[in-house]
Amino acid sequence: MKKMLNIALPKGRLGEKAYSMFEKAGFECPSIKENNRKLIFENEECAVRYFWAKPSDVAIYVERGAADIGVTGKDILLEYEPDVYELLDLKIGKCKMAVAAKADFRDKRIGTLRVATKFSNIANSYYSAKGRDIDIIHLNGSIEIAPVIDLSDVIVDIVETGTTLKENNLVVFDDVVDISARVIANKSSFKFKNKQIEKVIASLSKQIEEL
Repeated sequence: MKKMLNIALPKGRLGEKAYSMFEKAGFECPSIKENNRKLIFENEECAVRYFWAKPSDVAIYVERGAADIGVTGKDILLEYEPDVYELLDLKIGKCKMAVAAKADFRDKRIGTLRVATKFSNIANSYYSAKGRDIDIIHLNGSIEIAPVIDLSDVIVDIVETGTTLKENNLVVFDDVVDISARVIANKSSFKFKNKQIEKVIASLSKQIEEL
């Protein structure tokens, strides 16, 4: 009997899009579409077991081997640097990490720049490469409010449509990095379930090429 391939998907729209790709690739699990509160779904015939996870937790499940592969954003990989293999860019969930501030902001490079973000590692790397001295203000939500109430000079955050920035009178000053969904693998699983994983990746890659 084939070993089950455990796949962690992020809850929400991104996970649903990713599952559609896996389904199209021939790794369907019909029960995942049922309207219930279950978190784990399996299809013995296809030897796959899916489970929903909080987006930021997917990499932890994969790194620790609870999932063999998973789908997570490039932002999570850059921020937390989990010890996993990054196998494929799914080209979905596209957005960017950007620096934003009030429209009249100008960085005169005098003193320390106050940066509000939930992505401290990414912000540090970005400004370190520019040789800019910064003070990170780590926030977990509503980052856009920080420059408005003068808590910070700038923010480093994910920008999709830019609507929230506009509504708070903020503008993008610089792009930090492009973000999209990636397939990652547990290092040990990649060795011991290599054929199964490679089969999934090959089928997903074919779909991406057809886009």
